[in-house]
Formats: sequence, structure tokens, C-alpha cells
Amino acid sequence: MPKKSINDIRVPTYDDLFTNEEQRQEAKLEKIMEVPVEDIQEFKNHPFRVRNDEQMSELVKSVSENGILVPVLVRPHPNGHGYEMISGHRRMNAAMVNGQEKIQAIVRELTDDQATIIMVDSNIQRENILPTERGFAYKLKLEAMKHQGKRSDITSTQVGQKLKNKYSIEQLAEDVGNTRTQIQRFIRLTELIEPLRDMVDDLRSDGKKIAFNPAVELSYLSKENQQLVVKNIEGLDLTPSHAQTIRMKELSRENRLDENVIYYDGRKSESERKIVV
Repeated sequence: MPKKSINDIRVPTYDDLFTNEEQRQEAKLEKIMEVPVEDIQEFKNHPFRVRNDEQMSELVKSVSENGILVPVLVRPHPNGHGYEMISGHRRMNAAMVNGQEKIQAIVRELTDDQATIIMVDSNIQRENILPTERGFAYKLKLEAMKHQGKRSDITSTQVGQKLKNKYSIEQLAEDVGNTRTQIQRFIRLTELIEPLRDMVDDLRSDGKKIAFNPAVELSYLSKENQQLVVKNIEGLDLTPSHAQTIRMKELSRENRLDENVIYYDGRKSESERKIVV
């Protein structure tokens, strides 16, 4: 292979360098684009379900008559292929029901934590949020806020504290208009097994439902004991009271909770109830 002379080597001009930098900056700008819906993937661990309820029917009708009035928000997918949905899952579903193959989307470069916070904030104020959806949303946003608030000083004891001199959960409570304690209780629901989550969300076709406070107490039980609770709820056609679930949690902490306790404590009336150990 003949050796190239210095005259054969092309040195980039100022215009070349400027154009390339301009293109790089242009690629970072937020854009509104027509994006094929098949190129948009779900946001990882997205906690909000798209339900085919009355509100969705109304949205489908609105999209049919008026189109998508507000573009969805996506980011380039971290794996380099297509896009990841940040905000607009219900709008995209309505567009797909109407047979649309493309949708107007704002394409924004976002980190994982930025995307998580925007995703939660854009959904959390909806009226029909299920209890466990709220719990998973609070959990996701709290983790993202902790990442953003971490100090780089490894000697700091304030890991997870925000720059506003508030801990992440305090800032979250202020953001969503809830108390720190109630946020923690909603997050506890994420520790329930799926059948119990469906009961607290009132999604069971058989109508079995658990109130919020008992559900929080049951979240402290092991997954095995939660399975036993479900078994007895279905077998006895009864759901535990708040007082019963508090007793279960206490016995679980003492390693005294077993199937017999759950069964007998669940089937007897308040006046007959006793601990079997």
C-alpha cells in the first residue's frame, strides 16, 4: 500500500468543525416529531395502569374527533433503539385504538432520574390513581430524588439530603401535598404480593377487598405468610380487620405467626378470637 504524502491528508477547516458542533448541539435540542407508535417502548417500572374505563372511552372519542391536542413526551431509548415513553401513555393508547400509526411527540434528552420524576409528576395528580400505583410512584420518585440529592463527599452523613436542606422524603411530601408518614405508608403497599395488591386496589372480580390500613400492616409479613393470608381470605370468604392485621404483624416480629394462627384468628368472631401458638 503506497504511503500517503502530507499533501494527501485533508485537514478539517473551521467551517467543518463549526458545522459538526452545530449538528451536535442541534441533536440535543427538544423537538416535536411524528413518531411511529411501534417505536415507542414502555417506561421501565411504569406504575400507572392504562385502564379501559369510562374516562378512556371519552379520551378515545376526543382523539377520534380532534386528534392528539398535547404531544406525548418521550426520550431516546437508553438502548439506542427507538424511544421510551415518559408522559402520555393514555393518549398513545387512545391514538392506537383509533388506528393511528404515528403520534406527535416531544423528544427530550433526559437522565433516568429526570425521566422518573417527570413521569411520576405528570401522573400522580390524576383522580383515579390506585393505592398501590401511588405507592410505587412515590417509591420511584423518592429513589430518583435521593440520587439527585446525594453528596459527593464520602464523609458526609447527609446522603439522600436535598440541596434545600430538606431530606428527600420531606421534599416529596411538599411536592405531592401529603405527609411524610402517609407517603411511607403508601410505599409499604409495594411490599404486598400481587393478590393482596389487587385486593387493596379493589380489582378482584370476586369483590374481595382489603382496606388501606389493614393492607399496610400485612405488608410487614413475609411473602409466605402473605400467601397464607390470601389462602384463608379465599377459603373463609373473610378479610382481616385492622386489629387482626396488627396482631399478625406483632406475632410475625416475634416469629410466632404460622398457618394455624392466621386460620383461627381469621375465622373466629371478635368475641371468640384467641391466639393459637
